[in-house]
Amino acid sequence: MKTLVLAIGNTLLTDEGVGIHALQALQEQHPEPAGVTYMDGGTLSFTLAGAVEDADNLIVLDATQLKSEPGTVDCLINEEMDRFLGSCKRSVHEIGLLDLLDISRLTDNLPTRRALVAIQPDVIDWGEYPTEQVAAAIPVVVDKVLALIAQWSTTPGADEGQAA
Repeated sequence: MKTLVLAIGNTLLTDEGVGIHALQALQEQHPEPAGVTYMDGGTLSFTLAGAVEDADNLIVLDATQLKSEPGTVDCLINEEMDRFLGSCKRSVHEIGLLDLLDISRLTDNLPTRRALVAIQPDVIDWGEYPTEQVAAAIPVVVDKVLALIAQWSTTPGADEGQAA
């Protein structure tokens, strides 16, 4: 089983880069376990389609409009993630995550298990670091990613509907 942890964001736009900052914390504190690849996806592009298609499991880290308090973290799994992404445009990137997943669907290579670990941003403006509330959510994101990796490495199939 191959798991791809894909961080999305622009680290020059304060909270927009929280996914990348969370990935960096994950890399520093928990080097890649066997079967897991950490990837900085930047602001997304179609060039990531191959990496997504090659994964059995996909965990995406991104600043996402949750309509919640800044720093809120939510974990959306499988169809819940798909519904959330399809409900409206939520990305400031050149392409949306839904577009990337649609490429995988069209080629019959959609990762069996998918999760979006979404972090509510506060400020999206020029700046290299997340705001205090959003930065405080990074350890929560790391814990959710580790829990998903552990759960998915011990349970077969795509029957997980519970958020980590």
